[in-house]
Amino acid sequence: MDIQNSVAVVTGANRGLGRHFAAELVKRGAKVYAGARNPSSIDLPDVVPLQIDITDPESVAAAAATASDATLLINNAGIDTHTELLDGDLDDIRRELETHLFGTLRATRAFVPVIEANGGGGVLNVLSVLSWVHIPQSEAYSVAKAASWAMTNSVRTRLAPKGVRVTALHVGYLDTDMAAHIDGPKSDPAVVAALALDGVQAGAYEVLADEISKNVRAGLSADLTALYPQLTAPQA
Repeated sequence: MDIQNSVAVVTGANRGLGRHFAAELVKRGAKVYAGARNPSSIDLPDVVPLQIDITDPESVAAAAATASDATLLINNAGIDTHTELLDGDLDDIRRELETHLFGTLRATRAFVPVIEANGGGGVLNVLSVLSWVHIPQSEAYSVAKAASWAMTNSVRTRLAPKGVRVTALHVGYLDTDMAAHIDGPKSDPAVVAALALDGVQAGAYEVLADEISKNVRAGLSADLTALYPQLTAPQA
């Protein structure tokens, strides 16, 4: 799709990757609705602050009514509660699913009729390499992102005949507040935002924004024991 002449809605645009998405879209000539639960937290110039809480159906419906000229939705809003599955708080696990799966789906369902009415366009879902490979500190996050990946693949098929292309962005750790506790390589969110928008422009189904995402994606058909050696460990 044509990014330059698009009208984009970015959820979670007040910080992190979402803020870089909004800035890059403005740079490319798009009109941008920068969404946040608290629109006063939006500090970017040349954007339209938009109140949206993707876990609140009324907020999402109101945002879709306000951004009635939208042609591109970037589902970026997310959380990470660092919750483990076997002994973590079930309410935190539900929060992850409510945000990454149901919230992303809710925003998609609200904005797709708008995008379709405006002649078609795109949806970009921000996913993660943790959709595919899972670590103890982020088990709930991985489950929610894996569910969102499945949802993304499902709605892509449904929306293609309507002129709405759905793109999935997969990336490892980013140099943002959410990953501040992580020691190790992190991608520049400005570079990732630009790569993702290049993918949307080209009509890509998936954007693999770093080497770890490319390597893990390529190995999805491999023996699980290659990723999880403990599966072959002797059982007590």
